[in-house]
Amino acid sequence: MSKQHISLAVATAVGLGAIIGAGIFVLSGTAIALAGSLSLAVFVVVGVISILIAFHIAELASLMPRLKGASYSYAYEAFGSELGFITGIIFYFGYATAISVVALGFGSYASSLIGLSSIYSRAIGIILILVLALLNTYGINRAARVDSVLVYIKISILIIFSIFAIYISLTKGFFHLSNFSITASNLSIVSLFSAAVAVFFAYTGFQVIATFISNIEGGPRIGAKAIILSVTISTIIYCLVALSLIMIVPANRFSISVDPLSFALHYVNAPQYILILIDIGALIATASTTLALIISSSRVLYQISADHLLPKIFRRYDKNKDVPINAVIVSAIIGIIMLLSGNIFVISAISDFGFLFSYITSVFAVVHFRRVRRELYSNEMFKVPFYPYSSIVTAIAILAFMLGMPREALDIGVILIIVLLLTYYTLKEMERKKVIRVRLFK
Repeated sequence: MSKQHISLAVATAVGLGAIIGAGIFVLSGTAIALAGSLSLAVFVVVGVISILIAFHIAELASLMPRLKGASYSYAYEAFGSELGFITGIIFYFGYATAISVVALGFGSYASSLIGLSSIYSRAIGIILILVLALLNTYGINRAARVDSVLVYIKISILIIFSIFAIYISLTKGFFHLSNFSITASNLSIVSLFSAAVAVFFAYTGFQVIATFISNIEGGPRIGAKAIILSVTISTIIYCLVALSLIMIVPANRFSISVDPLSFALHYVNAPQYILILIDIGALIATASTTLALIISSSRVLYQISADHLLPKIFRRYDKNKDVPINAVIVSAIIGIIMLLSGNIFVISAISDFGFLFSYITSVFAVVHFRRVRRELYSNEMFKVPFYPYSSIVTAIAILAFMLGMPREALDIGVILIIVLLLTYYTLKEMERKKVIRVRLFK
């Protein structure tokens, strides 16, 4: 087992690295375009729901700190290999597809910064994925420390952006109450749910901490604290930046694009140094998020294979560096393939489906362990506050998110579940020597 240790600050930074990236630098404009100024309320509501989900992940992580599969491992331990297999693969693809969204955001900002056409965005994104996959092979500790440095830089840049935006809106006449006006389309259920889906993608990623919680100094309870801290800090920063955007640009001027912060600064003719600073911040943010997603996705894939639900080729593990080498390579390849296909909103929605499905199984896993495995708990472990009411609210919110997702994402998600069920039972039948019959009713 690796002896590398990660502090609370570094673990929280890695969580922030996984969360703050594509969400605010890439999809914040999409959320405002869909819901107008109501996107501020959407950021708050989704943030609160994300904190509730984080409570459940934190409890399970403190309960099973040695497992690297996060939600997959919790489903596997609570409900067995069938639901574990389905949750694991869907959860993994949530991470793997998220890599492509964030890398594309990096490519868009990089193209803008160096004056290239947007057609080069995907090529630059591919280069980023390859470089960060290589960095991952040098070890979890080194990758985490690099990510933590990037996180501190990008948070500082976001704060600078917010201060600049608020200052210029109040001193240069850009702030008007009409900036916050709401149109009929903003009030539609479809628009609000679509904005919530885009914003929810901005909060996904905190489970990365659960994949290396055994490496955190101070044990599982400190790891649980890192998970909750990362989501709470992200919520505050997201709301601040979203407010700043609308203060300088009317909500109805935003569109679905991958560089809303640059758009807002160009709108107010910001000084060139601010534009360059924000572009650099976006590059750092999306790079650190891509790095964190590669870390987490590879460890989830390794854990599924370690539980013998995937071929042993994915079990190749460098114990000295604490890195699943082949799983890192596979995650990079899938990220590149997804980057070359589809619309950024649809891809992020597909990723959301994977995360939402894993979150709902995690909530049920908490209920399962609280009901039938109480002997596993101790007073030192983190527990979900206000249980079971908080679990009921969380489950309802997750189901509402799933129902409000784009039709393409739901169709792909349902098809994937059916394919995984057929695959699981086909493989199971190939291994089984005798028919098993059960009685469901007396």
